[in-house]
Amino acid sequence: MTVARPIELEGHVIDSGTLQRCMTTIMEMGGDFDVEQFDVGRHKMAESYCRMLVQADDEATLHEILHELHQTGATVTDPHDAQLAPAPGDQIVPTGFYSTTNHPTEVRHDGDWLPVEDIEMDCAIVVEPDADGGPRAYTKVLNAIREGDLVVTDEFGVRVDPPDRPRGDSGPFGFMQGGVSPERPSESLIEEVADVIREAKADGGSVLAVTGPALLHSGAGPAFARLVREGYVDALSTGNGFAVHDMERSMYGTSLGMNVETMESPRKGHKHHIYTISEVIRAGGIEAAIEEGFVDSGVMYECIQHDVDYVLAGSIRDDGPLPDTITDAVEAQNAIREQAHEADVVLMLSTLLHSVAVGNCLPSTTPVVCVDIDPATVTQLLDRGSAQAVGMVTDVGTFVPTLANKLLDDENADCSETEE
Repeated sequence: MTVARPIELEGHVIDSGTLQRCMTTIMEMGGDFDVEQFDVGRHKMAESYCRMLVQADDEATLHEILHELHQTGATVTDPHDAQLAPAPGDQIVPTGFYSTTNHPTEVRHDGDWLPVEDIEMDCAIVVEPDADGGPRAYTKVLNAIREGDLVVTDEFGVRVDPPDRPRGDSGPFGFMQGGVSPERPSESLIEEVADVIREAKADGGSVLAVTGPALLHSGAGPAFARLVREGYVDALSTGNGFAVHDMERSMYGTSLGMNVETMESPRKGHKHHIYTISEVIRAGGIEAAIEEGFVDSGVMYECIQHDVDYVLAGSIRDDGPLPDTITDAVEAQNAIREQAHEADVVLMLSTLLHSVAVGNCLPSTTPVVCVDIDPATVTQLLDRGSAQAVGMVTDVGTFVPTLANKLLDDENADCSETEE
């Protein structure tokens, strides 16, 4: 005796590979399927619809198959309201709780579909039926769960909408199709990245930069500071080391003890970052050090001068650390999460660990640009699941100055032509 349940797929399910993935999943997990209806989109922008009956030998196998199909965007027909169960204690979720993807998600409650706020992967969904303004659903990480929270415990009252790849290759986001680009011409690709940033800023969006010390060591610090100063970076997510070496350059002209201009290591240069930390601690923090005048340039200087939000997340290997560095891991996660939820475009620049941390908090719809000289790093970052992402295997020391030139010099040239 077999058991069966119909599912539906809608969207660009053919060229995105969704339909093939669903069929393969069913067969690999020991099930079978019968396509009951298939309406194919007749042109590039048209969506398709497929209804198929999923069959299995028993309820347990069918449930496992449906769970996997759900992650790809399949929905069961005639869905019921999501099942809710109270959390039995702080930081404890009910058995069988629904764990989120990073795709746009909705929860069915009292016959209506509620959009899940602040969607990110590996979270629980909490529903507040009596919230001000009506019921709402939102994500909570495990450490934020509180006893009594009403947590979604099944996927049949949940629907996921994985973003389709961009239609065609035109428009500011057309080139962002989840690929690593080690061979495409860097100049033209950076121009396209600049277009994405321009589009976001024109719409009032926020650009989040995730940076590592390699950006400074490569000599790209002044160009990045210029982007901050001119308003193309709205938030900075980085670590203690980045801030230290940035201010070290302002105070001593070195980054990790090396003169970035001459590539020489001055005598006692290896101590410069420790001297920097000591002076900033003596002043009482980064802003105070700038007010005292011994930090008068660089990325952190521009962030303070132009009120750019920054998060310095601590690490077990940090020297100092600086007074501004968040050394509590959970507190740092929450600060990063706030930045990620506000971001409309994210630049991940030569830092694997911080980029993975931010990537875990991003919905799959957020445009992401990953830049690193190591192809494995770029691939790992893109595998976090953003549907609108592009990876560039190149030197960040080349990428950032070129991007600054595209955004700022081209803009100034356009202004000059307009005035003439």
